[in-house]
Amino acid sequence: MTLRHLPLHDGWTLVAESPVPLGLPTGGVPATVPGCVHTDLLAAGLIGDPYLDDNENRLGWIGRTDWTYRTTFDWTPDGNDHADLRFDGLDTVATVLLNGIEVGRGANQHRSYRFPVRALLAEGANTLDVRFTAPYTYAEELRERLGDRPGAYAEPYAFIRKMACNFGWDWGPTLVTSGIWRPVALETWSGPRIAAVTLLPDLDEAGVPRLTVTLEVDRSGGEALEAAVEVAGERAAFTVLAGEDRATVTLGVPDAALWWPYSHGEPPLYDVTVRLGEETWRSRTGFRGVVLEREAFRFVINGEPVFVRGVNWIPEDCFPHRLTRQRISDRLDQAVAAGVNLIRIWGGGLYESDDFYELADEKGLLVWQDFPFACAAYPEEQPLRDEVAAEARENVTRLSPHPSLVLWCGNNENLEGHADWGWQKELGDRTWGYGYYHELLPAIVAETDPTRPYWPGSPYSGTPEAHPQDPASGTIHIWDVWNRADYRAYADRVPRFVAEFGFQGPPAYATLRRAVSGPLTPDAPLLAHHQKAEDGNAKLLRGLGDHLPQPGGDFDNWHWLTQLNQARAVAFGIRHFRSHTPYCMGTIVWQLNDCWPVVSWSAVDGDGRRKPLWYALRAVYADRLIAVRDGAVHLVNDAPGSWTGTLRLTRHGLDGAVLGEEEVVVSTAARSVVRVPLPPSVAEPADRTRELLVARLGDTRTVEFYEEDTRLALPSARYDVTVTESGGEAPGYRVEVTARTLVRDLAIFPDRLDPAAEVDEMLVTLLPGESAVFMITGAVLSDPEALGAYPVLRCVNDVIDR
Repeated sequence: MTLRHLPLHDGWTLVAESPVPLGLPTGGVPATVPGCVHTDLLAAGLIGDPYLDDNENRLGWIGRTDWTYRTTFDWTPDGNDHADLRFDGLDTVATVLLNGIEVGRGANQHRSYRFPVRALLAEGANTLDVRFTAPYTYAEELRERLGDRPGAYAEPYAFIRKMACNFGWDWGPTLVTSGIWRPVALETWSGPRIAAVTLLPDLDEAGVPRLTVTLEVDRSGGEALEAAVEVAGERAAFTVLAGEDRATVTLGVPDAALWWPYSHGEPPLYDVTVRLGEETWRSRTGFRGVVLEREAFRFVINGEPVFVRGVNWIPEDCFPHRLTRQRISDRLDQAVAAGVNLIRIWGGGLYESDDFYELADEKGLLVWQDFPFACAAYPEEQPLRDEVAAEARENVTRLSPHPSLVLWCGNNENLEGHADWGWQKELGDRTWGYGYYHELLPAIVAETDPTRPYWPGSPYSGTPEAHPQDPASGTIHIWDVWNRADYRAYADRVPRFVAEFGFQGPPAYATLRRAVSGPLTPDAPLLAHHQKAEDGNAKLLRGLGDHLPQPGGDFDNWHWLTQLNQARAVAFGIRHFRSHTPYCMGTIVWQLNDCWPVVSWSAVDGDGRRKPLWYALRAVYADRLIAVRDGAVHLVNDAPGSWTGTLRLTRHGLDGAVLGEEEVVVSTAARSVVRVPLPPSVAEPADRTRELLVARLGDTRTVEFYEEDTRLALPSARYDVTVTESGGEAPGYRVEVTARTLVRDLAIFPDRLDPAAEVDEMLVTLLPGESAVFMITGAVLSDPEALGAYPVLRCVNDVIDR
């Protein structure tokens, strides 16, 4: 058998099937496939960029309009018996017609479709139509039929199998899409065809790598079929028995090296080839064992417990067809560079592209995959239940080769919503998703991929009888901090695993400047449009608490202080949680990335720029961390070797004078924490407002103040700055700052001079006489000396009243 694959991505047009508030060209709008209506209208110059200013507000009609995509393609009979139209992704409610005859329907963005069309193909030109029913029309009609369900937002996302955050979130715009969002092709063949392959790489009882392969075939005949699999020098032949459509074989792979998360080793990958007759299927995989210790919620990889240094991932673009492999790689590289070893793919988004998981495999990043359910009660009636089952089976099979994938999770916050958000009274006896999370999804995972653990939701404490937010077992989410409580409240609890927590801050200056026209002021209406959290800007200011001063109406100070406060809040929480290892075995920060330019919880903003939070994450997610709390120094060693030496504890005056000093010989074993009580000479200052503590072990140093910044007697910052062009092929600048006074949290924001400029370091505290070097890359500046001047160079001293 020879499978012929004809991509059908050319010559598409887009037509509105109902009245719209703009004039569309006669004959339709040229359309890009893969793509969506919004980006086609944008490319045609018919709408403004939805990410700029408040253009979003004028585009709600798109999600309430029916649309048709149409193309023609030529076909010549090739002697094959079968022909399918293959759609890798339809968004979302679609009817497919070939030469005017309906061949199939779809109602699920999260799965693919194959429609047999051999009898309808004509030699020569063929017309292909894909008619999309408006998402709102479908979801609202189903809501009316099944009865409303409570949720975090007054949108019908629970009634359609589509990316939930398309309907808006507290960090995302409401841009409800339609379109052919993944590739489409015509495939023809004769004889049996490989329909699907499930690869389950794990370790046997002796720790030896093995691979279990399940081959599914599409065929009309009933004869026995011979197949084979090859990986890492091993080969196994097996038979699909007569009358059967699947077969499974397991082979040992003793020469394969183990795949490790990058924080614990190397992530080797191996090519896998499966053959059925003349057809060949190829993939890559890696071999690792994964166990989830349920009460402690501790991941054990290849027999070794792993402290999770995680971040949550949201869809990187509201229009995911625009994502390139390079853009995904860049974002994951930013995660790795910040010390992250796990990405949680959040349940209000998507099962990500093959590129995402392949890159995670290559980079040694663990992946926690939520099934796409978030922040709502989801009906379990038809047609939704069958769609959920189909998407789950397909994606568990699709993602099975990836060693990076270590957890399937049933949902985001729906178990908590049912327990705590008043849903039970609203629901009555209506379904809300329990059957998905505790019955259907675990059954599919157990049948299709028993090598990976399944967890019903997050937060969840391990049993339906326990409260989902019990910190003594399973996972919790912490959102009283940010919404109500000061970030010092992180220290009021010691959880087993924190799967969500975070604090907001604005994006980079250059990102805001691109997205918002007109003056940038804290109360600018267009800036407010790029803040989607309820009472978000007020929470930003309240969150400053007594840590940092209020900025008043000064935009530059507002931007600097709220970004800094975000970084400090999250770093405070991580230091606290990591200091309680191994009782606490993971933190997953909300969130790594953004889908557009917005004030949010992200460490990397919607234009890919690193916020101060990213630099703080890199410091507190380092292998080795010094955390000072509760009258002691906690030496956190998440490295493979011991951490030994002399711990130097120095109490300084703000003028740099040494007021007390102690040395303690310490040894911290690999992957462990040692607590060192603070000696009295450094534990308590004589004047809390004028002293600080420096703790140093080897190359690792932390600076702790005895008092909040608003009560410190910080001096006016005085420092010398030298800017020189750096050598090398790429243009850049070396900025050396030498402090003449204490300088608190020194930062440089070169994107204020050129949007392409980046800095390698940030949030550096210098004692008098100390120096720091910052490297600026990515741009050629007309005035390099501006790197050393306000508002590009900032420190906390600038904003403290004296």
